[in-house]
Order: sequence, then structure tokens, then C-alpha cells
Amino acid sequence: MIQNLRIANHQGGMATALSGHVPLRTTPTQSRGRATQLLSIGTLVLGAVQAAFAQAPKAGAPAQPAPKVFVVSVRQDTVSEPRSFVGTIKPLRKSIVGSAAPGRVEEYLVNDGDFVTKGQPIAHLRRGIIGAEKKAAEAELRLRKAELAELADSWGDKVKHAQAKLASAQAMLAFRESKRERGKTLGPSATREELEENIALASQTQALVEEAITAVRLLTRGPNQQLEPGHKNEAEMTAAATWTYALGEAKIAVQAAEVERLTEQFDRHTMFAPFDGYVTAELTEVGQWVMQGDPVAEIVELSQVDVEVGVLEDYVARLDLSIVGDVEVPALRGQRFEGRIAVINPQADARARTFPIKVRVQNTIDAMKGPLLKAGMFARVTLGVGEPLSVPLIPKDAVVLGGKIPLVYVVDTDKGGKMTVRPVPVTLGASRGLWISVGNGEIKEGEQIVVEGNERLRPMQEVRIEKREIAYSK
Repeated sequence: MIQNLRIANHQGGMATALSGHVPLRTTPTQSRGRATQLLSIGTLVLGAVQAAFAQAPKAGAPAQPAPKVFVVSVRQDTVSEPRSFVGTIKPLRKSIVGSAAPGRVEEYLVNDGDFVTKGQPIAHLRRGIIGAEKKAAEAELRLRKAELAELADSWGDKVKHAQAKLASAQAMLAFRESKRERGKTLGPSATREELEENIALASQTQALVEEAITAVRLLTRGPNQQLEPGHKNEAEMTAAATWTYALGEAKIAVQAAEVERLTEQFDRHTMFAPFDGYVTAELTEVGQWVMQGDPVAEIVELSQVDVEVGVLEDYVARLDLSIVGDVEVPALRGQRFEGRIAVINPQADARARTFPIKVRVQNTIDAMKGPLLKAGMFARVTLGVGEPLSVPLIPKDAVVLGGKIPLVYVVDTDKGGKMTVRPVPVTLGASRGLWISVGNGEIKEGEQIVVEGNERLRPMQEVRIEKREIAYSK
């Protein structure tokens, strides 16, 4: 290449000389610039030649095998003619959370669009006074319990002391009675004075025994209570049987009820989320005074959504809760979802003569973007409520979405056994489990359609097939 350029330059110089013009004398700087230009042109030409050789297929290289795909045969069955109805996506549940108590909003903890879980606080009212009352009641309850525990311990010690005193008196009484009887047996050897002293001491000891028995009875049986053996251990039975202990238990029960009342009143100053969902409206603000029952926030549940459509009275008699329909949302580039009829309202709209039907759809929740199906979106629902028709059915996995219209790839086999795929646009109809009906004349019963590996196929591309079975139920 460089040699050709040099020849051309030489010929150009000769032509100049023949024409009578003398070429200008070049400086060393100009000569270096021309050499640089010639080197750059040579580099570009060499790169183009190398790229051409790199793109050309190598002689004798083995051909790549055709991709393998899984196919299923098209079915023909009788299904109800599909009808499309337009509707609006609505949340599964919506709650306007209100205030259970009057007060001034001290904290507002959520914003529009926030996801909240069941039981999560939404807002706090001012609760300083009620909080102090609650703490005082809880402290009083702890005091009552401590007093009762101290009473039980001290009363048990008193009972043990009385029982020990009774045992001592009974032992002394036995000794005195024994000595009195011994004095009687001695006869004349015992003086009358000793005998009378023994009798008097025995009577005195008998009185001490009766006094000890009375003390034990008073400690173990109050005026309005009876002992319940086997209910608690001995110390606890002794205390629980007394009227004083029963009074202490009653005081504890009253104080516990007071703590429960104040806790309920304290909790009313906080608004909680009734279920998992999204905040769609802030209905108050910090510093605002709210009355009991005033709205604070609106929360909707979008884990599932209902598409509410109006069905004409001509078709409503053919609906039941087992029917599955296709839901298309144009805002999501025609993305389709499967929904089942959840509600058939028996009250028609008097002006439109349509019955409200709710088709329930499982939503897709993204951690960053939130729910895919949002409340208020426009949707189109296709339900099989028309006249029965014999139509082709294909697996839902065979449908390729993402373009302007849905399509499937049909496998054609030529006389030489070569298998290629052909894209066929289809019109989707009513669903039946994992299958969906398509328009008559678009594909035929028995044709092989691709259900796996159809994402990157090209028209007329050669493939290898393997048959697959997909469950079908009428």
C-alpha cells in the first residue's frame, strides 16, 4: 500500500514537471508531516484487512448445533367465548385510621407511600399526664403485692409460734396430770397441801392449752373465711385462710384493674396500623388537635388487588367463583396477570344495568419500587362468559409477550427432516388452568409449539425439539 502511494506521488511529480510547473521546495517539517499521514493511512488499511479476515468463517470449522427447545402439541376443545370488560384496580382492603381519644398530635411517624406492618404506630397524641398516672398505678400495684408478701411471711411465723406454744402447753398439761395422779396413788404419804397444789397446777396448765388452741384457731381461721386444705402449701394455706390476707388480695385485684384501665387509656393515645399495607393519605399533622373519631391516616392493602368490572346482565348468570380470567394492564405495556372471580355482587347498577364483579389478582411487590399493580390503574379483564366455541388451546408458557402483539413459535419440518421455527401472532382468549385459548385459524390442532427456549428464537431458525407434557383439565 505504501509502495503504491509512493508510485502515485512520483507520477504526480513527473506530471508537474511535464506541465512546465516546478514543484515547490519542501521543508524538513513538511516532509515529516507527509510521512506521518502516509503511516496513518497504512495503519487504517491494515486494520480493515485484519477485521475482514477475522469475520470470515474459518475453513473446515465445525458448524454450531441447533438450539434445543421443548414443544407441546396444540389442543382443540370447547370453551366459552371470551368477553372483555374494562375496570379499575382497587385495593384488597382500605382503612381510614381514626383517633380513639381526643388530644393534640405530638408525633406523626409515617409519610405517604410508606409501607407499614400490622400493629406499627402511626401517630402519638400528647400522653404525659396519662403516662404519669399509669406509672403511679403500676407502682401502687407493686407496693400492694410487696405488702401482701410481707404479711404472708409474718403471719406464717406467728402461726408457727402459736403452734409451738400450744405443743409446749400440752406437754406441760400431760406432766401436771401425771404428777396429780401420782399424788393420789401415794395415799397418806402425800400431804393434802401437795395434792391440792398438783390439782391447781394441772387446772392452770389446762387453761394455757385452751388459750394456745384459741390463738391457733384465730390465726388459721378468720371471721369470714374457712381453711382450704390442699390448695397451697402450709404457710400459704395459713395466710390465705385469714381475713387479713383475703383483704390484701382484694386490694391487689382492684389495683390491677386500675392499671389495666389506665393502660387501655394510654394506648388510645397511639394510632396503630390495622394490617400490612401502604399509607395513601396523611390526614393530620403534628400540633393539630383531633377529636375522638377524627381520621389520621388512610392505609390500603395491596398484597392482592381486586379488579372491579361491570358485567352485563346477559352474562352474569354464567359466572361463578371458579372462573379464572386474564387481566391486562395497558399501563404496564400490556402485561397480563391471572385472576379468579372473588365477588359477584347481586345488586346491579340501576343506570348501567351491570353487576359489579371483583376479580382477585396476586400482586408483585418490589422492595424498591413497591407494588406493581397500584390502586386506580385501568385494567381489562377477559372472562369466558360467551357462547361455547371449539377453539385451539396452547400452554401459557408458549406465549411470547413484550412486543406489540403476543405470538408463539410453531415448529415446521421440511421433507429432509430439518426443523425450523415460525412466529405466529395470536389472539388470546379465556384461560383454563395452565392453558389459554387462541383465535381460530391462527394455529391448528396438533401443531408443535415451543414452550421453553422461545425467548431468543429468530424466524426460520433451525432447532432441535423435545416433547413435554403439561397438565390439562377441563
